[in-house]
Amino acid sequence: MKLRHFQIAHAAGRLEAILYRGGWPARLARALGVRPTVRTTRHAIAINHGAVATPPLTLAYASDFHAGPTTDRSVLLAACAALRAATPDVLLLGGDFVTVVPAEIDWLAAELGRIPATLGRFAVLGNHDWWSDVSRIVKRLEGAGIQVLTNRNVRLEPPFGDVWICGIDDHLCGHPDAAAALSGADGIRIVLMHAPSGLLNLAGERFDLALCGHTHGGQLALPGGVPIVVPGGRLSRRYARGRFAVENGQTLVVSVGLGCVVLPFRLFADPEIVVCNLTVAASQ
Repeated sequence: MKLRHFQIAHAAGRLEAILYRGGWPARLARALGVRPTVRTTRHAIAINHGAVATPPLTLAYASDFHAGPTTDRSVLLAACAALRAATPDVLLLGGDFVTVVPAEIDWLAAELGRIPATLGRFAVLGNHDWWSDVSRIVKRLEGAGIQVLTNRNVRLEPPFGDVWICGIDDHLCGHPDAAAALSGADGIRIVLMHAPSGLLNLAGERFDLALCGHTHGGQLALPGGVPIVVPGGRLSRRYARGRFAVENGQTLVVSVGLGCVVLPFRLFADPEIVVCNLTVAASQ
């Protein structure tokens, strides 16, 4: 099933590359004044079962950049500026860095690598990355100082040593392994994944906060943000945007993302970055 999906998507991507050669859709949208403001959405996340209390921790998250012919570069540069302004301790990136043109990762990775994050920058891959030149994307991200967490985790440095960043591969096109992603992470688990359907891979696993994108909030939505269509994935419509309490009170945050696919604009799904202010109290 994954192979067939990959083949169809790859063929569609090649057609899109021909039709959108030169990036005219994004240029046309900009000429018509379609230049949405990048929003910063904030969430306060309180965790009360840490091994020890920790100072407040700021996580900045962005996903679905889709650098390429249907996304105005100025939107992505504005997002990078917003991420810098958030002064994050940890920068988290949820995949789909490019669309159609793999070379777009070169400038984007360089920009993302210039965002200060005192405790590290971490990323996972999305389905569009798998459909593109995935080795080039990983190489550019790692070269810019961004760790790609494919089914593995990293423990933060003191005084945040009770917090792990756990990256799981894309549910749709990757090779997700939740057990490997969470292995050894015996404290606070922050899960970084591309799509809401990654919850299916996490079934029965403990985590405290999961962040993802993929849905674009529909990209085209009705007033109030109800998506008209959503991308592939069993849980894409159920968890299209926003904050959710899922199994056992665990928290899921779904970003509407930044870029565009197929059409070079959004409707009632403005691009956003997400900032989570995390507090961890010791268990009683």
